[in-house]
Amino acid sequence: MNYKEEYQKKLTTPEEAVKIIKSGDWVEYGSFGSPLTVLDRALAARKDELRDVKIRTDFDPIMPAVVEADPEGEAFTYNSFHLSGVERKLMKQGQCYYVPMLYHELPSYFKKTLHSDVAMVPVSPMDENGNFYLGPQVSHNKEMIELADKVIVEVNQQMPICYGGYYETVHISEVDLIVETSHPLVEAIPVEPTDIDKQIAGHVMKELCDGATIQLGIGGIPNAIGAMISQSDLKDLGIHTEMFTDSMVDMIQSGRVNGRKKTLNPGKHVFTFAMGRKSCYDFVNRNSSCATFPVSYVNDPFIIAQHDNFMAINGAIEVDLYGQVSAESSGMFQISGTGGQVDFMLGSYRSKGGKGFICLPSTYKKKDGTVISRIRASFEPCTIITTPRTMTNYVVTEYGAVQLKGKSTWERAELLISIAHPDFREELIQEAEKMKIWRKSQKKV
Repeated sequence: MNYKEEYQKKLTTPEEAVKIIKSGDWVEYGSFGSPLTVLDRALAARKDELRDVKIRTDFDPIMPAVVEADPEGEAFTYNSFHLSGVERKLMKQGQCYYVPMLYHELPSYFKKTLHSDVAMVPVSPMDENGNFYLGPQVSHNKEMIELADKVIVEVNQQMPICYGGYYETVHISEVDLIVETSHPLVEAIPVEPTDIDKQIAGHVMKELCDGATIQLGIGGIPNAIGAMISQSDLKDLGIHTEMFTDSMVDMIQSGRVNGRKKTLNPGKHVFTFAMGRKSCYDFVNRNSSCATFPVSYVNDPFIIAQHDNFMAINGAIEVDLYGQVSAESSGMFQISGTGGQVDFMLGSYRSKGGKGFICLPSTYKKKDGTVISRIRASFEPCTIITTPRTMTNYVVTEYGAVQLKGKSTWERAELLISIAHPDFREELIQEAEKMKIWRKSQKKV
């Protein structure tokens, strides 16, 4: 096959490419830092011709043109496996629907239950062997492409080339149509840690050890932990993480992270997608020390468990006195998604020497100034439980870190109240007594 000739045969305009989409189709969008642009706009322009086109994506950081053009959802129904800030607002307006998932299982959904009429995916320019790289967003994209009836790639001239373990490329023989564009990836500006974030990070740091493999999420607390690791005396750390971020670049460049002691993929910084500033995308571009894998590998609890001293560090919205974790909704309002929290909590505990941390400030302030405890007796109705109490390992606030595995209900209540904000402890004790999870002989915390 002459790849250049094949490329020219399949090259078309965005407007022509989206003509293969019919009313009633299920259409897959690419996700994360390089969302679709020209194909999204071209499809939006067809809103008067189409009805009931269902779109699925996974964390789109920019406003989708299809929603902007069709706010009533007559032509397009927009769905997401994980909510970005933009998608969260759309969901509140009834313009986006959440698809519950366990992230490590997502590729299998396409193999077992989902049907895709058209997959539209952003990729890098084609190399001399006919391969397009998926860039810093491998995730579930290869399985999505393999099982779609038709595949359109949006070639972004500024897409980083990310080397991987497998499934990081798409061959031109797998592609039906090609369109071209050029734009920088969407930058995720790091959240500046607060003093409370730094206190929480300090408690986590006490639990880390030389040679540990680290998974970090995004936000002030993970950024604080990353900064502390960079300035610490820890050595020979490794990275095996769902999301590769700016803080990890800093950790590697500080010399704290080299991956030498990793049980799997030694010397490689493993991730399934990356989001950060331009410097983060530049770091993973053609960097042979980085390896991107599909999420079915990265987030597989049994793969995670094979790393000794695996440290999984994730956030939450609230934790109740039983140790249940809500990390994705406030009452019935979906804020985020399950993501990989369950995957990494399960895998880290199975790791020899591994630990899983749920980190959150002890309180939050509502818009009216009311201060609410994030350690609660019980959740608001319709609140989604992300991590069940049986899976919760460490819970960390600015008041300390407690380990819940193997603890009875009264022990959990005592431990969690001990790291709640002091202003709420007496109230929580009273609630625990009503719930029959507080012993009469139990000490006051």
